Amino acid sequence: MFTSFKYFKIGISYLVLISLAMVFITPLLWLVSSSLHSLDGVFEVPFQWIPEKLHWKNYEEAMTLLPFGRFLLNTIIITVSVIIGTVFSSALVADGFSRLRFRGRNKLFGLCIATMLLPGQVTIIPLYVLFAKLGWVDTFLPLIVPAFFGSPFYIFLLRQFFLTIPYEYDEAALLDGASRFRIFWNIILPLARAPVVSEFSGISFSH
Repeated sequence: MFTSFKYFKIGISYLVLISLAMVFITPLLWLVSSSLHSLDGVFEVPFQWIPEKLHWKNYEEAMTLLPFGRFLLNTIIITVSVIIGTVFSSALVADGFSRLRFRGRNKLFGLCIATMLLPGQVTIIPLYVLFAKLGWVDTFLPLIVPAFFGSPFYIFLLRQFFLTIPYEYDEAALLDGASRFRIFWNIILPLARAPVVSEFSGISFSH
């Protein structure tokens, strides 16, 4: 009786998961299907998931109508640079807020978090003026350089995780003559692989 109920429960769980997977994969299937339709076929009601005629030429036009290779390279350069800058700078600042003990640490952290309350619309014009004075307009620099100064959201996430790492690791490493940066690089970061990877994924999807 108990075994039957267990298998029934597992079956229900799989059914729910499969149903949710179908819901989440539907937009991707629609994207692939619409890419093989004609322009008029995309707006047909009801929508035909498998068109009568597959328009493979859509892919050729997408690759040749505009400099697709240049656009792809730009995306790779900006995304990789932003990921590296955000992950490294946010982890370094989070390490300082969580492992170093100095006066005013919590107040500075609160000030850092408070910057998330400032809407982007408020800072967009001052930032443009700043970038224009620096001669960065029409370059990749405004998209890349700010990433190397940390992100308050990711600083918060990593700090909370770093606080769970026992401070005895730091003390043992300091007794062995390790520098603060070496402790961060060889001890803290390896132990924080999960949140760092999740941060990496979050930044990738956002870009």
